Amino acid sequence: MPSPCDPRYAPVGDVDGALMVIDSRLKAVHDGRTGTDTEQQQLFDQLVASLDLKGVRDLLDGACTLVFMFMKWLRRVHEEHDRDVIEYVVPSLVATLRMMPRSVSPEAIPTMAGMAIAAGTGLSPNLWRRQYGDWTQEEMTALEATALLLAEHINRITGDADFATRLIGDALNRADREPGAGAAEAAGEGFGPGWGEGVE
Repeated sequence: MPSPCDPRYAPVGDVDGALMVIDSRLKAVHDGRTGTDTEQQQLFDQLVASLDLKGVRDLLDGACTLVFMFMKWLRRVHEEHDRDVIEYVVPSLVATLRMMPRSVSPEAIPTMAGMAIAAGTGLSPNLWRRQYGDWTQEEMTALEATALLLAEHINRITGDADFATRLIGDALNRADREPGAGAAEAAGEGFGPGWGEGVE
């Protein structure tokens, strides 16, 4: 009997919008900016302000899809090295979130850990989260940070500052070319051994 958190039942959401936010944050980090770029923040604020309730939910679902796709790729890479992605990725994710008290409230961290574990075991993070009611404002910020940290983790493993963004873009393109194939199913496909050589 399939799990109610099976990814096939999950809404994909606005992956493009979520990816735009994460890519913007990654570029800010690599440009050496310690704070949020004012222009980028204004664009983000305008995006959020333009969304209705459905748009906000779609953006959250899109961010959850990113978490799922990143964890799926990380799981494949770690399995190539006979390692458990949950053991090697989730503790460092939690530790980093704890070092971000101005952006991520301590109360939101267990939920982010649960979502990453759900994704790492092949479950939909947004359906897993849905069991516990509506999103809180603190969780929304923490979700963005979680997707950002997973993307940066992938970029460090591959030694390529744009790899995580390209991973999602390629998966979306494959999903468009192959009717019936979802973006989440396409994530991580086509990247053989060698991409995980940086796993420590």
